[in-house]
Amino acid sequence: MRKLTYFVACTIDGFIGDPKGDATSTYSYVMGEYLEFLKTEYPETVAAPAWPVLGIEPGTPHRHYDTVIQGLGSYRIGLDAGVTSPYAHLREYVATRSLIESPDPNVELIADDLVGRVRELKAEDGGLGIWLCGGSTIAGELIEEIDELVIKTYPQVYGSGMPMFGAGFEPRDFTLGAVRAFDNGVLVRTYTRKR
Repeated sequence: MRKLTYFVACTIDGFIGDPKGDATSTYSYVMGEYLEFLKTEYPETVAAPAWPVLGIEPGTPHRHYDTVIQGLGSYRIGLDAGVTSPYAHLREYVATRSLIESPDPNVELIADDLVGRVRELKAEDGGLGIWLCGGSTIAGELIEEIDELVIKTYPQVYGSGMPMFGAGFEPRDFTLGAVRAFDNGVLVRTYTRKR
């Protein structure tokens, strides 16, 4: 069984973006030691157009994931910039009911039964997992399927905004694993779902 990991960036107070989902205020932290960590530990989570800019070689092995799932809000960031397959090096799925036709042959749209499709992907053979890229709404829909959290916490407080999970209240327990602090104040924590 493959793992579904919510690999997500958030503020200290747990928001992944402002009320409309914009998280550009956190971009200035993606530098130095922390950027090197992302490039070496999680290269597959770096958007394909950024690989040559950041010196990530084509064909760099994936360390954790071979598949990415995201909502239309996350996908639209690249789409609005003319990038129809932001993670062309992965199998890409976009959960949306408003896009009727995929703008790219590498991107499969999931309009219905997101949970069922994720269960099918998790049941596939393979050593690498599935990365849930965001956003809040699909993380809420998939909360029971999430096996692992990798939370990249940026040293900012928003006060309000888009939460990590757009779900109703129900406590769910996770076990803390690795914790890594960076010189710019970013903290990366890994949690495993208690089942």
